[in-house]
Amino acid sequence: MNGVRVSINLTKGQKVSLAKRDGGSLSVVRMGLGWDAVKKRGLFGSKSQQIDLDASALLFDARGDLVDAVWFRQLRSQDGSVQHTGDNQTGAGDGDDETILVDLARLPTGITQIAFVVSSFTGQDFSQIENAFCRLVDQTTGDELARFVLSGSGQHNAQIMAKVGRGDGGGWTMTAIGAVATGRTFQELLPATAAHI
Repeated sequence: MNGVRVSINLTKGQKVSLAKRDGGSLSVVRMGLGWDAVKKRGLFGSKSQQIDLDASALLFDARGDLVDAVWFRQLRSQDGSVQHTGDNQTGAGDGDDETILVDLARLPTGITQIAFVVSSFTGQDFSQIENAFCRLVDQTTGDELARFVLSGSGQHNAQIMAKVGRGDGGGWTMTAIGAVATGRTFQELLPATAAHI
């Protein structure tokens, strides 16, 4: 396979090491989120609708306290190590609809976990969303490291997708969470997110 890394498809609760195959360490990773709106069936055929999901990255310390948050109203962490590339308000198009870049090398040592959550700011629930996923990509090589498909539609309007954490040896791991929640902003999701930190 010429050294190409094969992505790991995660299941809920599964943890995977993000160590590079060659023994090197990751420097910058990209968390990508994608989704499609369920087409509404009407009298004159199906019609596309627009769904505005918002991805947020919540930075926690070893005590489980929130230190910083990156979301559509604050696109960069205070130290600049985490950056949201912008709000996609429709979910239209292929691939990642929203992305958050994390410079692991610049991340302050006090940050031990980053939780990635998604919420519907407009309040639409996940019964109107399909093909939702999150994936972690090595930004340097473009290799997809891990992917988690968000299964199950329902009346919830948010989901705690995954977390990236520092391992004991200083390496990084990704854990698929996939917990349903209710909340339009990361602030409303904090109690549910804290339960997984």
